[in-house]
Amino acid sequence: MQANSQRRAYWRKNTRLIGILMLLWFFVTFGVSFYARELSFDFFGWPFSFWMAAQGSPLVYVVVIAFYARYMERLDVAHGFNESED
Repeated sequence: MQANSQRRAYWRKNTRLIGILMLLWFFVTFGVSFYARELSFDFFGWPFSFWMAAQGSPLVYVVVIAFYARYMERLDVAHGFNESED
């Protein structure tokens, strides 16, 4: 019974994290582009909307993926689902 509750806790944390990261992904993808006209200040010499579309969004995506991979590695170890042969 304990293994079942441990799996539920693992998946609850996993799905909560996925939901939060998907909301961030959605905001970066659609929120910034939707309000691009209102974001008319310069950022590193370029309009912020251009910079976010060209540089910022892909950078945020890479950070989201790296964070998820690192977090899940730690969560796997904490719940005994580690697959690495260290």
